[in-house]
Amino acid sequence: MLDQFAQYIESTVEFSRIWGPLIIFTLMAIESSLIPFPSEVVMIPAGIIIARHGDFWWSSPVGWGFAVAVGAGLAGSMAGAYFNYYLALWLGRPFLHKYGRYFFLSPRNLDRAEEIFREYGDITTFVCRLLPAIRQLISLPAGLAKMDFARFSFFTALGAGIWTVILTWIGYFLGRKFGDKSYRDLVFEGKDVLHDNMIWIVLALVIIVAVYVWIHQKIMGGAATRKPQPAETSE
Repeated sequence: MLDQFAQYIESTVEFSRIWGPLIIFTLMAIESSLIPFPSEVVMIPAGIIIARHGDFWWSSPVGWGFAVAVGAGLAGSMAGAYFNYYLALWLGRPFLHKYGRYFFLSPRNLDRAEEIFREYGDITTFVCRLLPAIRQLISLPAGLAKMDFARFSFFTALGAGIWTVILTWIGYFLGRKFGDKSYRDLVFEGKDVLHDNMIWIVLALVIIVAVYVWIHQKIMGGAATRKPQPAETSE
């Protein structure tokens, strides 16, 4: 599947300068919604194609570069996340419990995502975008909790953007370093690189969450200290 996708997207962009980003956008939107679809099979091949076709940032012989690929991937991720957010916001928990199985969403997984969101709050919409398996689901409890849309957009874009850059960079790096290898070998090697370094991603997330919680507690503690005390009344 990985090799077929890589070959397909390359052959497509050779004929049209616009289809590559559109394919990336569409598949990342699917991946970020309720349909399970690994983003590694989208962004890693995109990075490989950029490495093999010239310019790094904006354009190349196929008409798009690193920044365009990341932008298309991020836009697709946000579209899928918004779909989940509004699905949960408008239709609610009963709908998801009843019909979620048609989207490969079990009540158990939904309850687990809600539990994580309730325990850690808004920051989970950032952290979970960088974790496989749960990254697609975390938008649902945010919608169920009626999370502020601006905050949801900010944290989701931050997490999805970092994840998209990581995957595209892995593909670009491998495409430059091992240009003679097949797409299949490079994509699978990219997945191995990602999995081998996942511990560092998780460690960075733990540090970020700890700093966020510490700052949040400081702010809340300071606000409580500055809160005026009610005046005592004499009898």
